[in-house]
Order: sequence, then C-alpha cells, then structure tokens
Amino acid sequence: MAAPMADAVAELDLDALGVHLQATLPGRIAGPLSATLVGGGRSNPTYRLTDGENIWVLRRPPYGHVLPSAHDMKREYTVIDALAGSAVPVPAAVHLCEDVHILGAPFYLMELVDGGSVGTVSQAEALTPGQRHRLGLDLADKLADLHDIDPASVGLSEFGRPDGYLERQLSRWERQWTSSKTSERSEVAALLGKLRRALPRTRFPGIVHGDVKLDNVLVAHEDPASIVAVLDWEMATLGDTLADVGIMLSFWDVPGSPFNPVTKGLATLDGFPTRAELVDRYATRRGIELPEIDWYTVFADLKIAVILEGIHARHLQGDTVGEGFEDIADMVGPLLQRALELAETSSLHELRH
Repeated sequence: MAAPMADAVAELDLDALGVHLQATLPGRIAGPLSATLVGGGRSNPTYRLTDGENIWVLRRPPYGHVLPSAHDMKREYTVIDALAGSAVPVPAAVHLCEDVHILGAPFYLMELVDGGSVGTVSQAEALTPGQRHRLGLDLADKLADLHDIDPASVGLSEFGRPDGYLERQLSRWERQWTSSKTSERSEVAALLGKLRRALPRTRFPGIVHGDVKLDNVLVAHEDPASIVAVLDWEMATLGDTLADVGIMLSFWDVPGSPFNPVTKGLATLDGFPTRAELVDRYATRRGIELPEIDWYTVFADLKIAVILEGIHARHLQGDTVGEGFEDIADMVGPLLQRALELAETSSLHELRH
C-alpha cells in the first residue's frame, strides 16, 4: 500500500536536514523546517520545504528498492545547474547532498518556481482553445531549444555517450522489465525484437530530457500558454534527441486511437495541436526531417510501460508515497498493445515485421 501523505513527510528527518543545511548554506536558513509532499510521488518523491520565510523544492529517490542507474539525484542536479541561463527554463539549483546519512538517500534542493500545472485534463480544460494551441507549440519549441544546445557549451560534454545510445536504451529497459515485472507479457519481447530489427542510426545527438510531457512543465500564471520551467530531469543524458520527440508524441493522444493511460486524452482537447503539427513545428525549428519517427514513438510507449510496471512493483512492496497507485498496473497492457499496433501499421518495413 502507498504510504499516506503524513507518513511520507514523517520519513524526512527535518532536524537532521536542518542541521545539514545550516552548515552547508550558512545564513540562508531562517528557522525550523517544515515540509509537504508535492503530487503523488509516483517517481521521485518531491517535497515543498520551507523555513517560514523561504521556500524550496526537495527531491530524493523513491523509498525501497530502486533499479540500478534510476533516480540519479546528481544527474538531475547537474543538468538543471548547467542549463541555468539557457533557452530552456529550469529551476535554480540550490544544493546537492550525496551523503546518504542525512536523509537515507542522496537529495537535492532547487528554488520553487511560481507557475501553474497543466498536466491533467481538468487543468488543461481551464485554458482556452487558443491557449492550448500555443502551449502545445511552446512545448515543441522548448524541446527543440534543448536539443539545439551544444552540450560542451554548458559543461555537459561528459554527461553521456550518444554513440550506441539507442542500443543501450533497449538493453536497459529490457533489464528494467526483467527486474520489476509482476506478470508475464509477451508484447515486451515482440516489441524489443521489432525495435532491434528497425534500429535507426543516431543522426541528431544532444541533451535528452527523457520524460517530455505537459505534466513536467510549469506555465506562467498570467499566460498559461507560456512555459516557465521544465522539470523532472531524472532520466536526462546525452543521446539521440529524437527519443525525446517519441516521448512527447507518446503522451500526445490522438482522437480515435487508444489514449496513453497516463494522459487520458489530454491532448485531444479542442485547440491542442495535432501530433503532425508538433512534429512539423519541432522539425522546422531545428531545420531537420524526421522520417523514422514511428520507431521513436513505439519505443516511447514501451519505455513508459516498463516505468509504470516498476512503479506498480514498488507499490506492491509498500514503497510508494502518496496516492494514485491503485490503477498503475492497468496502464501497462494498453500501452504495450498500442505500441504493437503502431509498429504493425508503420511505414517502416522493419518495424512492421
């Protein structure tokens, strides 16, 4: 069962955290700390932390068993620190702590960005059709801006290895599935076989976010069509930037087709750009073509399904915090089936067979 919100906050040793921050951020902590859990904690538990005068956001890995290489706090902190002042808006990085003796795991602090959320159908319904259209295009623009950044220019030349990225990704998510699966699903092996046979060459290496969706951005209160922060960089690396386009499309539902069970038809609300419009906007801004985009979209559906299976496994072990986990297992099958349907109807011959 997921831990209640109060229990999740109780997991934080605020006294030890206060002592640590007083020593590492002298003069910046005005008083005793208090915290509240932000969101459902489906991935990295995120807390709103305050000393009564200042407000920060604290991120830490999930409680319980965490798969190798996942939920890397140093990775998140490094990338938002590097992107400060770039064309991609990110929260200001405040402090990274890799000493597990403070809170039982590494964690980091960032500044709280004053922005609104648009990651659910009900939140997006509050926007006008015109605002929804501009927001979708701004997401594509921000992604193109990220991918146009030379990693070396922001100190990220050693942040990852673009060569062989896609092959390693397939192997990684196959291992993640094997480590966390709670039931057998033949679709996973079928999809991995198709993706390996149709593996594209990485033509556009760069900084990859890894989890591009409206739920991972904040928008301006005065203009909810304008993105003021891109969040949740836990899977960021250097790799094939088109993998991010696939993720964006996986979370961008199509009328008349099965919805991503996470977004539940969000992008089908009146006004949002179509998938084709997003791809065109992104490609035009970068001055590139995307002939193999089906491969990246199928891979994205598979990747998201594996991530959800891992969250479900942690939930069964009692290692999730917050609420909203009861239906996670029901999301895995539809995503895998949707991926198979796209693969089998793709214009890419190798992906169909």
